[in-house]
Amino acid sequence: MEGKSDVDSRNGSYGRSNTPYRIPQPSPEPPPPAGPRLDAGRLWAGGVMTAVVAALTAVVALLLVRGVLGIAVFAPEGDGAMGNATTGALAGSAAVAALAATALLHLLMVASPRPDRFFIWIITLATAVLVLLPFTTGASLSAKCGTAAVYLLIGIAIGTLLSSVARSAARSD
Repeated sequence: MEGKSDVDSRNGSYGRSNTPYRIPQPSPEPPPPAGPRLDAGRLWAGGVMTAVVAALTAVVALLLVRGVLGIAVFAPEGDGAMGNATTGALAGSAAVAALAATALLHLLMVASPRPDRFFIWIITLATAVLVLLPFTTGASLSAKCGTAAVYLLIGIAIGTLLSSVARSAARSD
């Protein structure tokens, strides 16, 4: 076997292959990880609808507590800042709170890991603050409980609806 070597004289490569050696090319940038994308239009449409529901929840809750049950909600006149609340002001505040919660949810969905968990905690704690707030006034116990119930219903409406909207606005591609 004289004259045979490990180097193929025809192409200068080692071994028996006639295929020239190719230098590996760098691979292109890997695609971004597949995950949920935010549909901001759907999120804000749901946020606006949540604001409408929150305002209507405030109106219905006040009608129930004040009108049907006869409980003076929001401390009597002259008994602090909560004494002059009106149905329209509460409904408007509930709508603004829903829109603020939508903005918070948008921020969390864009910038945080597990936005659903953070959102639920924030809404729960904010609702707890509002439910406890009436108990810091000198109003009657029935007024405190009625006001706390109204705030609780509004908080539940905002939290549950926006949590559902978040799931709908997160698209998987």
